[in-house]
Amino acid sequence: MEDFSLKETRPHLGGGKATGDKLTSTYDLVEQMQYLYVRVVKAKDLPGKDVTGSCDPYVEVKLGNYKGTTRHFEKKSNPEWNQVFAFSKDRLQASTLEVTVKDKDVVKDDFIGRVMFDLNEIPKRVPPDSPLAPQWYRLEDRNSNKVKGELMLAVWMGTQADEAFPEAWHSDAAAVSGADGLANIRSKVYLSPKLWYLRVNVIEAQDLMPSDKTRFPEVFVRAILGNQVMRTRPSMSKTINPMWNEDLMFVAAEPFEEPLILSVEDRVAPNKEEVLGRCGIPLQYVERRLDHKPINARWLNLEKHIIVEGEKKKEIKFASRIHVRVCLEGGYHVLDESTHYSSDLRPTAKQLWKSSIGVLELGILNAHGLSPMKTKDGRATTDAYCVAKYGQKWVRTRTIIDSFAPKWNEQYTWEVFDPCTVITIGVFDNCHLHGGGDKAGGAKDSRIGKVRIRLSTLETDRVYTHSYPLLVLLPTGVKKMGEIHLAVRFTCSSLLNMMHMYSQPLLPKMHYIHPLTVTQLETLRHQATQIVSMRLTRAEPPLRKEVVEFMLDVGSHMWSMRRSKANFFRIMGVLSGLIAVGKWFDQICNWKNPITTVLIHILFLILVLYPELILPTIFLYLFLIGVWYYRWRPRHPPHMDTRLSCADNAHPDELDEEFDTFPTSRQNDMVRMRYDRLRSIAGKIQTVVGDLATQGERLQSLLSWRDPRATALFVIFCLVAAIVLYVTPFQVVALLAGFYVLRHPRFRHKLPSVPLNFFRRLPARTDCML
Repeated sequence: MEDFSLKETRPHLGGGKATGDKLTSTYDLVEQMQYLYVRVVKAKDLPGKDVTGSCDPYVEVKLGNYKGTTRHFEKKSNPEWNQVFAFSKDRLQASTLEVTVKDKDVVKDDFIGRVMFDLNEIPKRVPPDSPLAPQWYRLEDRNSNKVKGELMLAVWMGTQADEAFPEAWHSDAAAVSGADGLANIRSKVYLSPKLWYLRVNVIEAQDLMPSDKTRFPEVFVRAILGNQVMRTRPSMSKTINPMWNEDLMFVAAEPFEEPLILSVEDRVAPNKEEVLGRCGIPLQYVERRLDHKPINARWLNLEKHIIVEGEKKKEIKFASRIHVRVCLEGGYHVLDESTHYSSDLRPTAKQLWKSSIGVLELGILNAHGLSPMKTKDGRATTDAYCVAKYGQKWVRTRTIIDSFAPKWNEQYTWEVFDPCTVITIGVFDNCHLHGGGDKAGGAKDSRIGKVRIRLSTLETDRVYTHSYPLLVLLPTGVKKMGEIHLAVRFTCSSLLNMMHMYSQPLLPKMHYIHPLTVTQLETLRHQATQIVSMRLTRAEPPLRKEVVEFMLDVGSHMWSMRRSKANFFRIMGVLSGLIAVGKWFDQICNWKNPITTVLIHILFLILVLYPELILPTIFLYLFLIGVWYYRWRPRHPPHMDTRLSCADNAHPDELDEEFDTFPTSRQNDMVRMRYDRLRSIAGKIQTVVGDLATQGERLQSLLSWRDPRATALFVIFCLVAAIVLYVTPFQVVALLAGFYVLRHPRFRHKLPSVPLNFFRRLPARTDCML
């Protein structure tokens, strides 16, 4: 278990200070990484090697064994490249930098000229200084003699905070070739598309024209938006003027690319429908609603398409119409994440956003001990990168090639609008390098692990530096894939605003005024995750579908015996406090410790005689408990707990069932065995639910006269109790009842009490069950 624990670290963040009070880097949550930057801007007056006097130039930047090249131009003497090369200072293998201009040739590239730099003479640049201005350098031959041609360069020492860093060619990625390969390893920031709920209220249709006039039409409306298809129930009024008044909900993403298609159809046979008419509604012109006020409905003409001699033609003999109310709901938050791990709870409409309450800063430092994820040239390797998601902003670090201990040292910032949100950080293996994306079916980036951090568990303005275990559940059991080193800081801009947030509803008010059903929310969340993954896959470089789905916990609602056990133990953990209080009270009633029981008698006597002290005593007691536990408050963020998840002792068959596809792909005998096991568990749950129902029905039967003698006894008892309680002071009744409950064991019987005997004899509806 120690191997799966969280470890606090003390890295050297920010790199210390430069001269004066100026920090050497604006990246104060990561360790500084020094780089040698070479910006190759352009060249002029390059000599030609052929008859025309022109050449096909490119530049080669060489430092020791590391070599980077620019793209080449054909027949150009004054080319412009404007490319940046970055060489890690930790891997510098030479004392001189060589920048060579060459002429591309089929057989062997010709040498044109070069510029040499001594690394000891290269200046340092400290952001936020302005970029270093490039200079013209005269080319030299191999004997250091000046030759024709000049090259514009800028060379400087900097850190990862340099603005040239994200787009630069990196020496640690020298093995990656091609523009696509380089694009796949660079760090990027992505934004989720702006999602809206689209509400389509289908009211009625008029003057429909079914082809078969001899039968009553069964008309329904099919609504299509992209890949989403929904339909109303068949109208109960089987006429040519059907009515539905039914709501259909969709997820739409800006920019709106596809129209909403409404198709009115008649079910003429069990598997056959006839289209009576259809219409399209561009979403750009749909009204946007910010609150619960109703919007105006509209009548739309339905068009019928017929096939004439192989061509589709529009036929409008008589204008059939449909009455609909369509709006984009801006007052809801479109849930694309699991509600337990939401990173954003704001409504869609920006007009309804409240001001931010703070800033979240994340420093992704490094990872170590990563597991090998693939083999290349006969040896194990891992090309790791990180993805972090909070709100609409996704960030992706650069890919570190062939390293089990990659160092990223990249820092990112998010605005925070609600403290009760979660940031998710995932680590993946890049399988789209070295031609990996050309495999049949396309390669998928492998998941290495994931970390979640809830902001409300963090103290404000404190830097948390921890090494988090990367745990993954596999069919063979839980496995540690390595550790990721993170630095996190949550800065609060207004403590009053943040405290006020705890009194506000978690979701926007439309979720409570016009709530959506659980089924609707599940369906809409599935559609939202599909849209987000599709849009991010279309970015360049793409954030791939398997990465987005892993970050958004797609499929977490599937059945799992392990997760069911874990949830049961969580419930028992919650109830354990009540059970402990019950056991303690039973010991008090049985005088296990006479001194404690006497003290409880005295406390009870004081509270009954002075009832105004009851609530102050309870709240004072809770206050003292809270102050007492402050000494043992958690000092570290929570992390994945294998014992709580029942992952450390899960049975292999249960894990195999959890990783099974839906529908199942296992053999019949195994499915039968699992089905029987599920039936036995469900039978126990069924018995417990039945027992609870029985107790509730016994309570109802007290006054139902189902058992006339029992109800008569209870009614007479109620009358006597009313008279006695009326003439007797309440404090006397409370004292007598309390002292009776706390009486000495000498005055107790081992048989059940009279009220319990009476209650157990009451009838329930179990007799009516088949």
